[in-house]
Amino acid sequence: MTNIQKRLTGTNFLSRLLKTIFITCGLLLAANSFLTAQDNSPYSRYGIGDIVPSTNVINRGMGKISAAYTDFLSINFSNPASYTGFQSLKEARSKKLQSGRVIFDIGINYDSRTLQEPNNAAKFRAQNLLFSYLQVGVPLSSKTGFSFGLRPVSRISYKIQTREKLSFGDSVYTLYTGDGGSFLPNVGLAHRFGKLSIGINAGYLFGKKDYSTRRVFINDSINYYSSNHQTKTVFGNIFLQGGLQYTDSINKSTTLTIGASGNLATTLNANQDLIRETFTRDVNSGDLRIDSVYEQTGINGTMKYPSSFTVGFVIEKNKYDYKKAAWMMGVDFTTTAWSNYRYYGAKDFTQNTWEIKVGTSLRPIPNKSYFSNITYRAGFNIGPDYINTGKKLQQYGVSFGMGLPVANYSQLARGQATVINMAFEYGKRGNNTNILKENMFRLSFGLSLSDIWFVKRKYD
Repeated sequence: MTNIQKRLTGTNFLSRLLKTIFITCGLLLAANSFLTAQDNSPYSRYGIGDIVPSTNVINRGMGKISAAYTDFLSINFSNPASYTGFQSLKEARSKKLQSGRVIFDIGINYDSRTLQEPNNAAKFRAQNLLFSYLQVGVPLSSKTGFSFGLRPVSRISYKIQTREKLSFGDSVYTLYTGDGGSFLPNVGLAHRFGKLSIGINAGYLFGKKDYSTRRVFINDSINYYSSNHQTKTVFGNIFLQGGLQYTDSINKSTTLTIGASGNLATTLNANQDLIRETFTRDVNSGDLRIDSVYEQTGINGTMKYPSSFTVGFVIEKNKYDYKKAAWMMGVDFTTTAWSNYRYYGAKDFTQNTWEIKVGTSLRPIPNKSYFSNITYRAGFNIGPDYINTGKKLQQYGVSFGMGLPVANYSQLARGQATVINMAFEYGKRGNNTNILKENMFRLSFGLSLSDIWFVKRKYD
């Protein structure tokens, strides 16, 4: 028989990849809908809401360090300069492989929060399961990397009920609710010039803020109309982020990488609707409008998203030598000018922030034991929250993570590879001097799949 050579092209791979993305997104949205109703974070009323993790699950397991981190099996979208670390076709062939790697990275979070007022034994617990990020990385050459994806930036979700007695004997029930958040679809490109890598992410930062205050007067003899004061805002604009990484050898087996990333202040275009109405509640139909007291739609304005800057370093030993134990440690410092945040020209309860992040990882000498093929990670972070309602919200967190390869490390470099990453985070926000103090436990799951872009197969 004659030899027939079949080439699996990038188009076929991309088709399978997109199919996987659509299926996974459907599952994530289903899981998101299942538990988000239980989420309740009163501090998300301020600013753009609660800031969600902006790093890969791998980085979260190491105290969220990201400025100088790079990996050919995952995507560090926090610093676009890291995209040059993707394994190209040329690099793969130098290691006697047939292909470079295309990486598909996806993550989800499970959060459990405990809220408590000072000097009050009562506690409120909230939990949610949320989509964290979806990112694809493609090595275009041995010096150039490309990435695209989607991730949430912030989340607004709260529901607060109050009941109080008025001086003239009536009671009033008030329900404060908030919903919304922001997302960032992005594309990024990086290129390496010798030991220096430069990268940029470009995306469209968009979202919504929907705040409502419903008030009901309770009287035995007089029927009061219930009122609803609601403000709906949608916003969005182009968002740019840049990054640098410089890597040099300390000795034959140890490298030092210095990294920096950040963004300038961004003005987001906004459109707002104001609604003031009376309503009645129907058991079957829900809230029904009686009269529109005041309504104005299409109010144009702006939101100012602040500048942010991160700098850090990472020291690594035996990073690509899978016959030896390897370790890594790094430190990041982040500062964000949240005092410059504006919402339709008005200030909010926000303040400038800083954060110190420290992380480390250890990969033992691989052998037949699966546990020797696991990468172990740990770290901590400390710094004030960006919300300030009169007293600073001090916060700190500790984390532990693991990288669980589906195959041994000796097999990871042969073509396809899958790594399941996990991160466990515990954090505290606020103390007895604040209106509320919050304890948070987060469990993050990340799936890093790398596949082959070109493969040659022969059949006889």
